[in-house]
Amino acid sequence: MLFWMASSRIPPVTLSLKQFLQRQKVLGLYRTMLRTIRQVPHEQDRKYLRDWAREEFKRNKGATDQDAIRMMVTQANMHLQDLQKSLALARS
Repeated sequence: MLFWMASSRIPPVTLSLKQFLQRQKVLGLYRTMLRTIRQVPHEQDRKYLRDWAREEFKRNKGATDQDAIRMMVTQANMHLQDLQKSLALARS
């Protein structure tokens, strides 16, 4: 039973190096986005953004088309940069 629990987080299909690196990039972007959202001063706004980010990443979790994934990463980076700029302006 312990073996099953340990292996449950392993993807059912082995990823290529390119897919693995892309997955790490997406996970890093997700973590950065959640860390940035924690800096939002108002709780309601923070909750809205956190729920939005989680839903977007969850909705696209099964994407396999490399071009579509690159486009989504680009869009997520733009959203992250906009949020970071807004937070910087709010602090000044």
